[in-house]
Amino acid sequence: MSLTDTIEKLTFSKDTGKQIEILESTIGEIPSFVTKLRYIGLYPLKPYEIEILQINVGYMCNQTCKHCHVDASPLRKEIMTKETMEYCLEAVGSSKIKTVDLTGGAPEMNPHFKWFVRELRKKDVDEIIVRSNLTILQEPGFEDYAEFFRQNNVTVIASLPCYTRKNTDKQRGGGVFLKSIQSLKKLNLLGYGMEGSGLKLHLVYNPGGISLPGNQLELERDYKKALAEDHNIFFNKLFTITNLPINRFLEYLIALNRFEEYMTVLANAFNPSAAMGVMCRNTVSVGWDGILYDCDFNQILKLGMDKTVSQHIKDFDINKLLNRKITLNQHCFGCTAGEGSSCQGAIV
Repeated sequence: MSLTDTIEKLTFSKDTGKQIEILESTIGEIPSFVTKLRYIGLYPLKPYEIEILQINVGYMCNQTCKHCHVDASPLRKEIMTKETMEYCLEAVGSSKIKTVDLTGGAPEMNPHFKWFVRELRKKDVDEIIVRSNLTILQEPGFEDYAEFFRQNNVTVIASLPCYTRKNTDKQRGGGVFLKSIQSLKKLNLLGYGMEGSGLKLHLVYNPGGISLPGNQLELERDYKKALAEDHNIFFNKLFTITNLPINRFLEYLIALNRFEEYMTVLANAFNPSAAMGVMCRNTVSVGWDGILYDCDFNQILKLGMDKTVSQHIKDFDINKLLNRKITLNQHCFGCTAGEGSSCQGAIV
């Protein structure tokens, strides 16, 4: 099947197999990601530790963002059940995992979210992270969630793709910037991002177009200056994340006829130092249905784990997971380009 035929028949939110076909169609024009790793002696790629359990508690979201790799929206019905959350709690309790990273969609929209956070707080974990889109904190029924975060000492990692209204709304929808500013002010009033409070507030930047993120430290300085001067808002760190060519961003690239160009940009920017520290080497991703993946992006593409290890959170075995081979494909170039990209920002 030709690339054109594949694209014409693609349904981005459902047919992950065809997305993988499109990604693999680039092999030949650019090297395979596996070939790059072989060249630097890093294949097969394996974990060096499992420090973070990243749990996607559902794809439902109050927003429909242009570049969302999850394809989240108010129409998505995939929500993690309380039973699956209990398996997650057992996995955390039986392992040495110290960081639990809750994501979505808008994770706050899971009906068991507050219960889950309270139960996680009873475990021996150093940090509970929630990845918030900020606007959810302004929605009816969610006004008290910022205070709930404070009470449970939850680290907030919040998406704000730009410190200007025009660029943020262009990517995330009209009115999103002002709602995000209101939520950031609320979090600041509670102590988040303020010196000495111990309440961490980090922001996430991703490019609005077909380019790699700029230098993370320089962007952080720009963000802090602009948000403080224009809105009297403060935060701890800025994380830069590269847009991966899957789901809506893949659709965007194809609509502009720039998919091959973007893949070439990623491959040409391959950084061996970033490859050494990719997040799949210290993180395990749990899907809303409890299925395990090497990372959040593999989860969305339904690229399962090495068949020699447990496939579901109820069978979680950290020792076997430590010895697995990590599943790779062409989208992995996004995590190793330039300074590298992870859910904790730049790698090098």
